[in-house]
Amino acid sequence: MMMLTIAGKELKLLFASSLVWIFLAGMQLVLAWVFLGRLNTFLEIQPQLAQLANPPGVTEVIISPVFSVASIVLLAVTPVLSMRLFAEERRNHTLAMLISAPVSTSAIVLGKFMALMIFFCLIPLLIVTLAISLLTGGTLDFGLLGSNVIGLILLAGCFAALGLYISSLTSHPTVAALGCLGVLLCLWVMDIVAIESESAAHHFSLFRHFESFNIGLIDSFSLVFFLLFTITFLVLTIRHLEGERLNG
Repeated sequence: MMMLTIAGKELKLLFASSLVWIFLAGMQLVLAWVFLGRLNTFLEIQPQLAQLANPPGVTEVIISPVFSVASIVLLAVTPVLSMRLFAEERRNHTLAMLISAPVSTSAIVLGKFMALMIFFCLIPLLIVTLAISLLTGGTLDFGLLGSNVIGLILLAGCFAALGLYISSLTSHPTVAALGCLGVLLCLWVMDIVAIESESAAHHFSLFRHFESFNIGLIDSFSLVFFLLFTITFLVLTIRHLEGERLNG
C-alpha cells in the first residue's frame, strides 16, 4: 500500500512539472513525424511491394521503425526524469526523513520506479494509438505490435532502474542526469561496436536485445536479460539506501 502511495505522490510531482509536459509534447511530435514519414514511404513503394510474394505489411514498414526511434527517445529523456527521484530529495534534505520513516526501503524504491514506469508506458501507448489509425486502410500484425510494446516496456524498465540507482548515489540532480546519460550512451556505443566487430559484447547490449522484440521475436534469453538487469539495479538501489539508513 505504501508503495502505491509513494508512486501516486511521485506521479503528482512529475506531472506538476512543466518540463514533463514539454517532454510529452516533444515525444509526440518526434514519433508522429517518424510515423508520417514511414507512412509516406510505404505509400510510395506500394507498387514494388505488390510484386513480392510475401510483402511486408504496414506494421513492419511503419510501426516497427517508430518503436526503434522510441527506444532512442527513452535514452534521451530517462536521465532528466530520473535525476530528481533521489538526488533532489537528498539535496533538499528530505531523503533522510524519508528513509528514516516507518516505510521499507523496498517500498520507497519500488514506488518511485512504478511512477517512472507509468510515465514511460505513455510512449508505447501513443505508438499503439498511431498504429490503430492504420486500421482504416489496412491490417495490422498484432503479434509484431505486441512484441514491440513488450520490448519497449522492458527496455524502459532497465533505463528506469539504472536511472534510479545513479540518482541514489549523489545529491546533485545534474550529476545524476549526466551520469545516467553517460552510462546509457556507453551501452548504445557498445551495441554499435559489437555489430562492427562481431564480438560477444552484443550479448550484454540492451539495444541488441530490444532488436529481437522489434522484429517480432520474443526471445527468452533477451526477456531474462532485461528482467535481471532491472532487478539488479533495483536491488543495488535498495541496498545503497539501506546502508544510508543504518549509518544514519
